[in-house]
Amino acid sequence: MDKAVKSKKANADSKPETGYESFDERAARGRALRDTVPRSSHAGWKPAQGRRDPVELLIESNEGRLSHLVPIRFGRMSASPFAFYRGAAALMAADLATTPTSGIRVQACGDAHLMNFGGFATPERNVIFDINDLDETLPAPFEWDLKRLAASLVIAAQYLEFPSSETIRIISGLVREYRERMHDYASMRALDVWYDRIDLQNYEDRTGDPAVIEAARKRIAERIEVARRKTLPDYLYPKLVCEKGELPRIKDDPPLIFHPTDELAPGFTSGYAEAIAAYRESLAEHVRILFDRFYFVDLAIKVVGVGSVGTMCGVGLFMAGDNDPLFLQVKEARASVLEPYAGKSLHPNQGQRVIAGQRIMQAASDVFLGWTRGRNGRDFYIRQLRDMKMSVVIEDLDEGLLRQYARMCAHALARAHARSGDAAAIAGYMGSGKTFDDAITEFATDYSAQNRRDHREFVRAIREGRIEATTED
Repeated sequence: MDKAVKSKKANADSKPETGYESFDERAARGRALRDTVPRSSHAGWKPAQGRRDPVELLIESNEGRLSHLVPIRFGRMSASPFAFYRGAAALMAADLATTPTSGIRVQACGDAHLMNFGGFATPERNVIFDINDLDETLPAPFEWDLKRLAASLVIAAQYLEFPSSETIRIISGLVREYRERMHDYASMRALDVWYDRIDLQNYEDRTGDPAVIEAARKRIAERIEVARRKTLPDYLYPKLVCEKGELPRIKDDPPLIFHPTDELAPGFTSGYAEAIAAYRESLAEHVRILFDRFYFVDLAIKVVGVGSVGTMCGVGLFMAGDNDPLFLQVKEARASVLEPYAGKSLHPNQGQRVIAGQRIMQAASDVFLGWTRGRNGRDFYIRQLRDMKMSVVIEDLDEGLLRQYARMCAHALARAHARSGDAAAIAGYMGSGKTFDDAITEFATDYSAQNRRDHREFVRAIREGRIEATTED
């Protein structure tokens, strides 16, 4: 971290001597930051002198991954510039660290591209829209998340071959929505900000196109019903489990689902008793009572996503009785890609880091959210598998729906940042005009071109045999 970033971090993290500042004082503090880091300084993108070879950085990011799965990761990333961007969070983190920073820190997502937002069920069984992947979460400048989200929308619009004029409209609308929502949160009571949530079943947008909103509501209702069916044990159990032998077992489907050896996942022969006990201790006391009704049956490695491919991710099967299964997703938690630039996590376990970030940023979190550490020293966090989790299908979106989806992502990101950061200072810094909107829009457009160049270099490296990639059918 350079001296300028350290100085700004110290400025943002310091508290006033009195312990209290009014809304106007906090907003003024945000406006004052413009003197040091003008809003227009966020505009555009040019690679820093001596920028690392993107292929080398991605190869480095494979350290500690399961080597035989890395070609699947690279194969998925090679599919398009959009797929590449999803797997290149480490690359963009290095690039963001070279850009001007406001000095206002929040609990950042760390990988706020549009596919990491979506719907999921709360413990009360309501379906909300929120950030739903926080593997890289860490305190960092608020604009890093916004820049990554905005760039992902440009890349998605280009992937869908939308006109450039419509793409600019989508991105400027995204940034404006974030800015206006942050102004709203800045004037709300602290508890009202904390309790706010985006209810998918009753979704409303005060400024969106009524026809698009109605189409979005219809699409959402359909997706909720599909997700509800796919979460039911009667659907999941036969899809994932076979009942040959004394106990049910998760079905193998190599290379995407397979049972590990004891060498790969120490503790296999003992039923992971130590790791499960540590996970249980991370749960709230009342949840332990529920968890104790289930006994461990089986665990298999399950390849998921793009950026997570090659990490130790799996699915665990627990049973409370016949026809009473619980599927838990086990995800390896590695150091955040932001850590070299924003500072180390304060949590001793990287799974704990992820969960702490989720509980800060999300309006509601899975009741079974917990963490543990394996005998091999790897950190993990655990949650229910699928639990009505819904992600957008990019190919299904037209221009109006992508514009609406972008606004929903901006709303969710602003709400998440307002929970951990100073909404008044952020709002004061951004202001009420278009200066900040235009700057981020220009950055996102320019960075999408950098992503295309990096993707071409990546594909060339595969073609020349520098890296190995496996294309799935």
